[in-house]
Amino acid sequence: MIGYIQGKILKKEDDRLLVLANQIGFEILVPAVVMDALSDRHVGDELALHVYYQQTERQPKPVLIGFIQEIEKEFFQNFISVEDIGPMKAVKAMTLPVGEIARAIEARDLDALARLKGIGKRTAQKIIATLEGRMSKFALMRAESKTPSPATDDVAQQVLDVMVNQLGHRVADAKRMIAEAFKRSSVISTPEDLFEEVYRGELPGSQRSVEGDD
Repeated sequence: MIGYIQGKILKKEDDRLLVLANQIGFEILVPAVVMDALSDRHVGDELALHVYYQQTERQPKPVLIGFIQEIEKEFFQNFISVEDIGPMKAVKAMTLPVGEIARAIEARDLDALARLKGIGKRTAQKIIATLEGRMSKFALMRAESKTPSPATDDVAQQVLDVMVNQLGHRVADAKRMIAEAFKRSSVISTPEDLFEEVYRGELPGSQRSVEGDD
């Protein structure tokens, strides 16, 4: 099974690349969001891709799907676990950065998910039902870096611990609130920033009322 390819671009199309590696040309499908990140790569350039390999009895011809980061591939594998979303549909649907899709799932944002190519409201509901609560790692991905920031990860964990262990929130609720906070603001860098954004727009005294329940 092929999981990683490093080579030279022989051909670049809207949704796929032909990559020469070890004297073999591999045709690799690429989601739109990944192709956007490769906009500065041209024929003759070197590149490396993490590859999802798809071959079934119904589809005996092997299909390779490429990602810049391994975490994007991991998200893709979670995404196709949703009923009615196969690999080919998922490739077409990934028109937004992984972090944005993940944050929409954790925030139960049906409208945002339904705007993905080929995804309607009914499928968006299935996505949330299947993946909500499993997207926190992916939700921390920022479009600028394409990978989760360790610093951001630490900040989120600190806030999650306090919300659950000291303020009495349920884990799923706390993760959803944190995901929504990151969705609203891209400048969060400290636990204080995150707390402020998490409780922005909440009813006055909501944080105190939770504390008073202990």
